[in-house]
Amino acid sequence: MSTRTFRVTVRGVFDGLGAEQRAELLARASEHDVLRAAFTPEGHLSYDLAARPAFTFRFLDSGEAEEDILEATERAETAARAWLAERGYGYKNLRSKAEDLSQAPLGKRRRRAAAHGS
Repeated sequence: MSTRTFRVTVRGVFDGLGAEQRAELLARASEHDVLRAAFTPEGHLSYDLAARPAFTFRFLDSGEAEEDILEATERAETAARAWLAERGYGYKNLRSKAEDLSQAPLGKRRRRAAAHGS
């Protein structure tokens, strides 16, 4: 059985942040810029608090069966909640979306390479 790679996105909205928490997030905003966003095993957080209170965590996980994507999604949500709770950041509207990269359509270049056997 081959390993499947999953990308899990967990989105939400900061809620009830105090002035100190808001200042802390703004001070660290460059580390969490959406332009630096990446899917990582530990999860990458991005936000633009100056624009809106929304945030996105991006996780990279894997499994052997199609059903493993459900466990990967749960792990990602648990990790996101833990990160927020450790820092005392309130949140709401947490939702997630997962993608199995083995099921993703091939891009034009990859389709052409696959057709030519390279």
